[in-house]
Amino acid sequence: MPIFAKRKIKDLCQIAFHSMETIKFKTNIKCGGCIAAVTPFLTTENGIEKWAVDLQSPDRILSVETDKSAEEVADVVKKAGYLATEIA
Repeated sequence: MPIFAKRKIKDLCQIAFHSMETIKFKTNIKCGGCIAAVTPFLTTENGIEKWAVDLQSPDRILSVETDKSAEEVADVVKKAGYLATEIA
């Protein structure tokens, strides 16, 4: 299949489905143990492609690539026992 055809198919898929965006949150995730606690919640949630927590940041920034809303992601984090507030 020509490269341009693959590109068109990818573009159509992004239009047909929600495209992924990166949302950032301030959290109370403080250490590796906290990350281990939220991992099963975030990795098994449909619509969350990838995520990472910056433990070096004083705000413990969680970056999530997802097609979910910020509220939906915050709810997943809350189920794990942590807080996530979207950064505007």
